[in-house]
Amino acid sequence: MADRHPDEGLRIDVREHGGQKQGEPQVLDTRLFMQLQVYTGCRALEPIAEAVRAAIPASVLYQDVNDPCGLGLLTWATDPIHFVTRMRALLCAEPFARLTHRPELTMLGRTYASGFEPDLEDWLLRRPVRAVTQPAWPWAIWYPLRRTGAFARLPQAEQGAILREHGAIGRAYGEADLAHDIRLACYGLDVRDNEFVIGLTGAQLQPLSHVIQTMRRTRQTSEFIQSMGPFFIGHAVYQRP
Repeated sequence: MADRHPDEGLRIDVREHGGQKQGEPQVLDTRLFMQLQVYTGCRALEPIAEAVRAAIPASVLYQDVNDPCGLGLLTWATDPIHFVTRMRALLCAEPFARLTHRPELTMLGRTYASGFEPDLEDWLLRRPVRAVTQPAWPWAIWYPLRRTGAFARLPQAEQGAILREHGAIGRAYGEADLAHDIRLACYGLDVRDNEFVIGLTGAQLQPLSHVIQTMRRTRQTSEFIQSMGPFFIGHAVYQRP
C-alpha cells in the first residue's frame, strides 16, 4: 500500500492490514508463499511420494486428472528462499529428474489481506494450509487470472461492490462445504503477468466446476477478467500440513 503524505512525499507500507481485533488494528509483515509445480512422465507414483515425504513433508501431491502420467506438487513457506533451496534440491534429483517439467502450469503466489479480516494471522498463514491439507477435500482446481486495466481505474467504492458480489458467492459455497478457496496475489511473480492464483478444494470435483460457472455471471468475471488459466485439476494422494 502506498499513500502520499503532504510533507513526506510517497509513503510505502508493504505490510498486510486486517480489521480491528480487541479494538486494535491488525498489521503483519509475514505472508505465505505457495507454489504449484507440475510434471508429466510419471509411471510409478510411490517413489515420488516417498521422496516428497522425506524432503518436504509439509506439502500436497496431486494426480493430474487430465494427464494419466501427470502430477502436481504444492508447497508453501513464509520465506520464498524455500523454493530455490529445499525445493530445488528435491526437483533436480531422482526421481523428479526423470520426469518432464510442465512450466506452463507453474503457479506462484502470496497470501494477502483485504483490510477486513477478523484474524489476520490465521487468514494469511493458517487458513490456506487448512484448505489444501484437509483430507476430506482431496479435489483441487488451480488457475491464474488477470483483470483488465479498466478495473483498476474504477472508483474504490465501485471496486468494493464488485468484489463483494464475487466474495458472497465464494462464502456461500464454503459455508455449504462445497468449495473452499485459496486466493493468492502474484503481481510480478508470474511469467505471463497474471495478477492472482486461485485454488479451489473440496470433497467432490463437480461443485468446484460449478462455483467457477456461477462466478461467470458476476460483474467482475463477465466485464473485467482479461484471462483465466491454464487450469490444473488434481486429486490429492498425499496431504500433510
